[in-house]
Amino acid sequence: MNDLSRRAVLAGLTGSAALAAFSAPALALTEDQAVAFVRDMAADIEKTINSGRSEAQMYQAFEKLMNKYADMDVIARFALGPAARSASSSELSSYSAAFRGYLSKKYGARFREFIGGDIEVRGARTDKRAVIVSARAKPKGQAAVAVDFHVSDRSGKVFNVILEGVNLLTTERTEITSLLDQQGGSLSKLTAELNRRG
Repeated sequence: MNDLSRRAVLAGLTGSAALAAFSAPALALTEDQAVAFVRDMAADIEKTINSGRSEAQMYQAFEKLMNKYADMDVIARFALGPAARSASSSELSSYSAAFRGYLSKKYGARFREFIGGDIEVRGARTDKRAVIVSARAKPKGQAAVAVDFHVSDRSGKVFNVILEGVNLLTTERTEITSLLDQQGGSLSKLTAELNRRG
């Protein structure tokens, strides 16, 4: 498996994430709470990928997990970038739904490559508006890699993941804005493209 594929596998386990809703009330999240949250997330994902479900069923299950552990509307909006500011609420709603399906299939397609793998949580530290939970992720038959999960003290959910130095939050934004450019800046066309891929 090349580095890009391995990153995609591990990204699928974390559920692509984005900036937390900083307008939400602070939760005063503790390091222990953040660690427990990441452990629960990892356990749910591992249970899903080892369930023997079909790929289509895994995509659906993974979308539910993404909604549980990340604020998907905020993720979608961040990935869209400046174009989100000029979009109508109905356009954003349609785009966000398409984005969730797109991510579910994008990362869910690599679920089977992680059967038998695991994520080991090693500790946490507080950093400004987040608790950073450090872990080691190990796909079956592959070397373990370092992963940092950034858990917001406002949303209480993971809002970014740093995998082997790669910021998955900004990676998603780059990919979505590139797709938007390919669609001539049309949000409706981008939504249609995401639905096609999802």
